[in-house]
Amino acid sequence: MAENFKKSLNLYDATMMVAGSMIGSGIFIVSSDIARTVGSSGYLLLCWILGGVMTMIAAISYGELAGMYPNVGGQYIYLKKSYNSLVAFLYGWSFFGVIESGAIAAVGVAFAKYTAVFFPFFSENNILFQIGSFHFSGAQFLGIAMICLLTYNNIRGVQHGKWIQSIFTSTKLIALLGFIILGWIFGSDPHIASANFSHMFSFPNQVQSDGTFLPLMGYGLFAAMGAAMVGSLFSSDAWNNVTFIAGEIKEPQRNIPLSLFFGTLIVSVLYILTNVVYLNVMTIQEIQTAPMDRVGAAAVAKMLGDSGTLIMAALIMISTFGCNNGLILSGARLYYTMAKDGLFFKKAGTLNEQGVPQVALIAQCVWSCILCMSGSYGALLDYTIFAALIFYVLTIAGIFILRVKEPNTHRPYKAWGYPIVPILYIISASAIAIILLIEKSNNTIPGLIIVLMGIPVYYLLKKINKTDILTEET
Repeated sequence: MAENFKKSLNLYDATMMVAGSMIGSGIFIVSSDIARTVGSSGYLLLCWILGGVMTMIAAISYGELAGMYPNVGGQYIYLKKSYNSLVAFLYGWSFFGVIESGAIAAVGVAFAKYTAVFFPFFSENNILFQIGSFHFSGAQFLGIAMICLLTYNNIRGVQHGKWIQSIFTSTKLIALLGFIILGWIFGSDPHIASANFSHMFSFPNQVQSDGTFLPLMGYGLFAAMGAAMVGSLFSSDAWNNVTFIAGEIKEPQRNIPLSLFFGTLIVSVLYILTNVVYLNVMTIQEIQTAPMDRVGAAAVAKMLGDSGTLIMAALIMISTFGCNNGLILSGARLYYTMAKDGLFFKKAGTLNEQGVPQVALIAQCVWSCILCMSGSYGALLDYTIFAALIFYVLTIAGIFILRVKEPNTHRPYKAWGYPIVPILYIISASAIAIILLIEKSNNTIPGLIIVLMGIPVYYLLKKINKTDILTEET
């Protein structure tokens, strides 16, 4: 068994980890729901711009923490240093139970959905077997197979995961850039573009479930923007996963802050430009009513006809495969750190001969596959959006706490624009969380309950761990 992680990743690898973990299928889907919520082209674009700015502010703020603590575990370590082990555990508990494992399951099934365009066997509608109300589809089968394959590949060593991440992230970045260029050069419709950009912020109307329109103004517009930005923010989520693998990055105090900046900048710019393409190709009504919210596929179909559907399906397959590799690779490192603290399976805190946390990877794989089979991961992800946002706020607030608690700790990089810029993130993210708490309590309250359920688990693990120590001493 290896005792330490191998420092195998350079700045390019870390940047590909940031960008690759961010880009999944969201950019090709959520614009439809955002457009229905805010009702105009201007506010649709503003949601993506603000989402990109908030993500970059968070990333450059995390850079200070990453420079202070260039260790495996990332955000878990930052919360532990800023607050205490209970707060850190509640983050890790939510991360393993729903946020990361649920995302891996969701991305796995999304990969299968688009693979079904080429191979119908993997369709959600192809039920392989059914027992009572439980059914198992071709999409679930392929999703599980994908998760197991990528987990096995990462167990073989970080170099194997690194190559998949670099190749697939580079490919999807080039493909997304190609989509933007294609849309601007060949797909733009002057009449549609003029209609969308001439009166961008005029008369926003929210589309109701019955097809009617609700005029937005005052608090209604503010609340709609807050609710809609969930889509843009969480299409950019997982940018912080690179901090979990700090122990495997060369010169982490330099390369992690830089990778956070470059990765989030690249993806945020591509996301905004992609939405500009949507608005050049499709009317706002066409974006709102895209079949199954697949606005990316609808845009390519308008540009290239039926062949566009196949091209977009291939792009999303590449995107989701690379995204899941990044999630699987990085997530297990957090559980390794928790295990070292006695707050996860003890064996998850060991490394195999290739220097990777094999047991943590397997535990993550098993739970993600169970979520794939249960079919409940989508609801669980909705529940934790609010909770995940709270942990981002707590982590960035930790910068202020640590400036007081540990003023002499070496900070090779300091948060840009401190204290104004981090405060702006805390205020804006808190405002969105409050809006969600008021407007979508059915989702936010269960998310909060999931987090709080970790409190008794924490004290139980502490008690078990203390008993183990006493047993060893005697």
